[in-house]
Amino acid sequence: MLVAQTHRAVVIKECAGIAKDYRLNHLIRVPEVRLIGSGDGTDEEAESVVMETRDALALARERGLDLVEVGPNQSPPVVKMLDYGRFKFVQSKKAKEARKSQVKTELRAVRLSPKIGQHDIEAKIRKVKELLGGGAKVRVFVRMRGRENQHPEVAVKVLKKVAEAVANEAKLEKPPTVEVRAISIVLAPGASQPVGASSGNSKLDA
Repeated sequence: MLVAQTHRAVVIKECAGIAKDYRLNHLIRVPEVRLIGSGDGTDEEAESVVMETRDALALARERGLDLVEVGPNQSPPVVKMLDYGRFKFVQSKKAKEARKSQVKTELRAVRLSPKIGQHDIEAKIRKVKELLGGGAKVRVFVRMRGRENQHPEVAVKVLKKVAEAVANEAKLEKPPTVEVRAISIVLAPGASQPVGASSGNSKLDA
């Protein structure tokens, strides 16, 4: 009895994760299969029966359904009677709805300069808060020119000031990172997190 229940559980689990590409009807070439359910959509836990594939096909045709191989790795393979066209339509609809429900996080950018004034940086901080409030991630970067590249700690200081100002609205997703003539951080909506650690560059962690 325990063996039968275990096999039944495996069959149900296999059916719950039907692959995107699977065989149906005449493409099922094994001599026998394990048929589960009656094809009415209410039989996920119905008892299964092993029969010759040709008999299972005949039964599916008799009911106006398709024979679909839902458990190819079982022995014998597990099949189920389904309205294949309707099944694909429902699966497609579910996938479409799932894509719609996914929240797409937009990455926005805010540029600063190493010598930015207090008034300007306050304006930039308000902009960062606005973007975070809208659900976007924000890449804040300091553009450096000429000799400014020799003093990355100045840029990091500016970035820290911004990050600390938005600590209640953002978490640090990417620590100070050196780019081509710039240093940047990425902030994401969420809880606060210290800036500066894990950058892999001692000059930036100061």
